[in-house]
Amino acid sequence: MSKLANTLTIGQVAERSGVPTTALRFYEDRGLITSQRTTGNQRRFPRSILRRIAFIRSAQRIGLSLEEISQALATLPHDHAPTKADWARLSSQWRQELDARIDALQRLRDNLTGCIGCGCLSLKSCALQNQDDEMARFGPGAPRLKPATEGGR
Repeated sequence: MSKLANTLTIGQVAERSGVPTTALRFYEDRGLITSQRTTGNQRRFPRSILRRIAFIRSAQRIGLSLEEISQALATLPHDHAPTKADWARLSSQWRQELDARIDALQRLRDNLTGCIGCGCLSLKSCALQNQDDEMARFGPGAPRLKPATEGGR
């Protein structure tokens, strides 16, 4: 029996995974997924690729970069789909980073109304850009960007 007999075409993978063929090609170019080639140079994917793609999409949804996803996938076996235990191991590593992102988004949300109210014409009181008012002594605006002759540091 041919090694390609129990495989999926790129169109079938796209249909089953909901990921466009262009993204699948991109993932393959980045080394996130692999395919075998037929004698006619058509891509064929093992069925386990569907779980790997679901893993990639889930990791993207939680905000991981493709570099971080690539590093995580490098720790997984290539001959079978990631398991629940694989996902638990990797997701526990990302938890601290996700908690920090959630905290930053909550602070952004909580300070957003004040920011809109001030209009950010002066960073003296902007809770988002100048939380501790450390730059107030250098004047309004973006003093770090001003040349030294205009009152910058």
